Amino acid sequence: MSSHHEPVDPDHYRKAIGRFATGVSVVTTKAGGLDHAMTVNSLTSVSLEPVLMLISVEREARFWDAVMECGEWGVSLLGADAQKTASWLSTRGRPLHGQLDRVPHHRGEVTDVALLDGALAEFECRTTSTLDAGDHTLVVGEVLSLAIGDDPGDALTYYRGAFGRLV
Repeated sequence: MSSHHEPVDPDHYRKAIGRFATGVSVVTTKAGGLDHAMTVNSLTSVSLEPVLMLISVEREARFWDAVMECGEWGVSLLGADAQKTASWLSTRGRPLHGQLDRVPHHRGEVTDVALLDGALAEFECRTTSTLDAGDHTLVVGEVLSLAIGDDPGDALTYYRGAFGRLV
């Protein structure tokens, strides 16, 4: 038995999925001698044996080319005080050169990618597999190192198209 249905309207889907509260992080990589960064709320813990993490990257984004070329990336989980950073690194068309100049960061010891100062936690990952999924690519990486911030503070959240905080 087959059933016919109308495709889901992407704008309606965006509104509905916006009701799912998520944390906010910044993912970074290096390619062509430049730092690349983007704000994401599509971050998933995949496995504990081995320790794996997943990000979803739009294939039209500059970040996609960079992370595919480099194969190593960092994740910085943002605290509630990092809303300006999250907004800046999610701005389409921002200059690629110097995009992290206004963002305090340091280099990961394993991958040398930028990791944001004051993050709730940070991870360095190496891509182990990818899967094309619609207009995005799911990038799975082995967690090579991690650090947990001394003061956990409140988490930056994203809900219904706006930043918030989770205590």
